Amino acid sequence: MPGRGPHPIDVHVGARVRLRRNMRGLSQTQLAEALGLTFQQVQKYERGANRIGASRLLEVARFLDVPINFFYDDTDPVRAPALPSLADRVNEPAAGDPLQSPETLDLVTAYFRVDDPKTRWCLLELARALASSEAGAISIRRRRGPARPRVRALPSVTQTTTPEPT
Repeated sequence: MPGRGPHPIDVHVGARVRLRRNMRGLSQTQLAEALGLTFQQVQKYERGANRIGASRLLEVARFLDVPINFFYDDTDPVRAPALPSLADRVNEPAAGDPLQSPETLDLVTAYFRVDDPKTRWCLLELARALASSEAGAISIRRRRGPARPRVRALPSVTQTTTPEPT
């Protein structure tokens, strides 16, 4: 008799539903209402406790504006390197998947709660800069001629003198 618990593929598909829902800034309730479900059913789908049927998965894909293969894909939608293949992860616990970590979900949720597009863009650029500085990459903008790092001049300090007593 096979082991109990959700099948790893159902867990993977559910995690991708949760990821895309969070990327769109939607709650479980909003997704559930759009699909004619209860939020508890969406929770079960996202945990992999309940399988998502083919027709339901098509509805989810259409509502979340992704192709069906997004839910089976092993690539990170935020342009991170590809994850290990699903076949390699079938017997591994889901804890190794960065897309399923609470930290990733919190980050994506917080990002999409920022209303101002310019602020969101700044956050994205900050994350990219932090990631590239940790990887040891230093980017220097090139102008015509040799590359020169930009140096901002410090404000000049003027010395004030007090008159000597006479």
